[in-house]
Amino acid sequence: MTSDSPTFRVQPILVTGAHRSGTTWVGRMLALDPQVAYISEPLNVLHRPGVLRAKTPHWYQYICEENEAEYLAPFTELLDYRYHTWSEIKSIRSIKDFLRMGRDFKIFYDALEHGQRALLKDPFAAFSIPWFAKRFNFKTVVTVRHPAAFASSLKRLGWNFDFNDLLDQPLLMRDHLEPYREQMRSIAVDDAIGQASLLWKMIYRFVHSTLRQAQGNAGQLNPQFILVRHEDLSRDPVSGFRDLYASLGLEFTSDLEKKILNSSSSENPTELRRGKTHSVKLDSRANIENWKKRLSEEEIARIHELTHDTLHLFYPEAN
Repeated sequence: MTSDSPTFRVQPILVTGAHRSGTTWVGRMLALDPQVAYISEPLNVLHRPGVLRAKTPHWYQYICEENEAEYLAPFTELLDYRYHTWSEIKSIRSIKDFLRMGRDFKIFYDALEHGQRALLKDPFAAFSIPWFAKRFNFKTVVTVRHPAAFASSLKRLGWNFDFNDLLDQPLLMRDHLEPYREQMRSIAVDDAIGQASLLWKMIYRFVHSTLRQAQGNAGQLNPQFILVRHEDLSRDPVSGFRDLYASLGLEFTSDLEKKILNSSSSENPTELRRGKTHSVKLDSRANIENWKKRLSEEEIARIHELTHDTLHLFYPEAN
């Protein structure tokens, strides 16, 4: 954090990583602490203007010093819990928008009234991790999920990715993604497996590079950054979240333990319905293996081939 950066009474938390990598589950479980205010995806291109007054032109918008003038004041206002009521009112087009306004206004009001600690859950902040750390001193939790699980989730939901959202960001391409330009340009629009594999590889190559730069002299990860594997949390949610709570300086209580167990219980569905993509009630252990049933052997082999040079950095046991 630089001397001209905003300062806050309590250190904010950023939960990020590729979308469909467990960021919602992790963010929601951390926000069970009554002293935490959960703010969802301010960098989503469809975010509400009451939450963040800056426009987000691209998925996975890259923010750095060269373009921060568009984002520094809006994020400072967000972290000060300044809700832009009039901007939100002008944007309302449906009952759903109106209800979202009520939800978001209450989150900001309660956070300001009770001095809560901000938690931003935003997978689309992944390429902007260094900026958030430098400008706002975020404590960052990065989730990673096996690329085959990531690809199978996107394929099941029919969520293709338009790489023009990355190609149309000159600063991002220059700083991090130029080696992948031709791959992004050549991938077929209906190649869900290829798209997911390439996107996963680029995001987590960037994450690995960022975390390596944050390492201290002894090779230990900077305590401002926490990396969690979705599979590890899914196998043992209570221990995993207890450790996360401790790392973030949050209080882990018996009541929170019960809620986490309820969220991940074997009595929950083993797979969410397509209309419930943001639900956090799932049989977490059963969910680990779902991709092995959804994907063919050929698809799994292709994902491993396309991601192997990054896969081993997070899943050494996969090689």
